[in-house]
Amino acid sequence: MTTLYGIKNCDTIKKARAWLTTNNIDYTFHDYRQDGLDSNWLEQTEHALGWELMLNKRGTTFRQLSEEQKQGVDKTAALALMLEFPAMIKRPILIHNDKYFIGFKADQYAEVFS
Repeated sequence: MTTLYGIKNCDTIKKARAWLTTNNIDYTFHDYRQDGLDSNWLEQTEHALGWELMLNKRGTTFRQLSEEQKQGVDKTAALALMLEFPAMIKRPILIHNDKYFIGFKADQYAEVFS
């Protein structure tokens, strides 16, 4: 089973979905905004990838936080922020055969599905 997580209007998600389709990979797409997130999924994913890798500090949502909020980010705060603002999660997150991958690079996907 392969699931791609992200936000459908994200350019990187579009590239990843196009790659999967072009390479005839069956997958399910889970849109954080439309389909929602739950804390169990977030905790499992954090365990596999680490919150530091998952938290998108370059995005608009994170940059709009107060300086105090940005400085005080630890695992607990990061998970709470990502649950409240799913756009703060780096994307895409791909889960294939119970292995977790973050971001999209065609070479990496080719290796994952070889």
